[in-house]
Amino acid sequence: MSEKRLEGKVALVTGAAQGLGREMSLLFAREGATVIVSDVNDSMGAEVAKEIGERAIYLHLDVSKESNWEKVVTDILERFGKLDILVNNAGVTGLQEGFGPQDPEHASLESWRNVHAINSDAVFMGCKYAIQAMKQSEKGSIINISSRSGLVGIPGAAAYAASKAAVRNHTKTVALYCCEQGYSIRCNSIHPAAILTPMWEPMLGTGPDRETNMANIAKDIPMKKMGMPEDVAYAALFLASDESKYITGIELIVDGGILAGASATPKKED
Repeated sequence: MSEKRLEGKVALVTGAAQGLGREMSLLFAREGATVIVSDVNDSMGAEVAKEIGERAIYLHLDVSKESNWEKVVTDILERFGKLDILVNNAGVTGLQEGFGPQDPEHASLESWRNVHAINSDAVFMGCKYAIQAMKQSEKGSIINISSRSGLVGIPGAAAYAASKAAVRNHTKTVALYCCEQGYSIRCNSIHPAAILTPMWEPMLGTGPDRETNMANIAKDIPMKKMGMPEDVAYAALFLASDESKYITGIELIVDGGILAGASATPKKED
């Protein structure tokens, strides 16, 4: 193994302007990859690429638009001659975006479709164009960022949960398809939960209540703390690297033990 785990690889990360995408972009570059930072927030995305330096460029990518996918992947192949890694990370809950109620009784069809366009449709398109770009390569890795919510029901975020479940299942379909076709492309999903990213900020608040809110969340996590973006980034690094060359179609849960069992654990009897 070389010292840098992604030396010589070209990686595209979506939703890379902040949160998990930013952290993965920074880590991948440190590990030797050339990183295409992509987002719809051009100013923040360009700042991430600037922070990385010569190992990164920024490209605008609205993941809900197929024409954007075609343009970005074509641009990458023209500039670098290959694409080794895709991280389908861009996603929305529908709550911060002002799409209205997200429970299954009151959510609108329009808001349902808006969430799925970014969380589910975009993953389909990302996988489609990544397969086409990677199939002639010696090896490729597609990493789809799902969620704990893709494994359990979320009453207040119905579209989000359903879209992330779609990501989980499509990941397995892509993995099996690539095997059937004889493509050296692996596809895996990561399922984070309780990771301290901007998505959590509205729930945490500011001022003196912030620490209390974080403590309340942490008490229901077996490891008694929220995770950090780097915890997900290192999971993605493993799946992106050749260290996971015999792993495809898996779901890697990064949640501090939340899904390991019920929160209402049995009490010891005296």
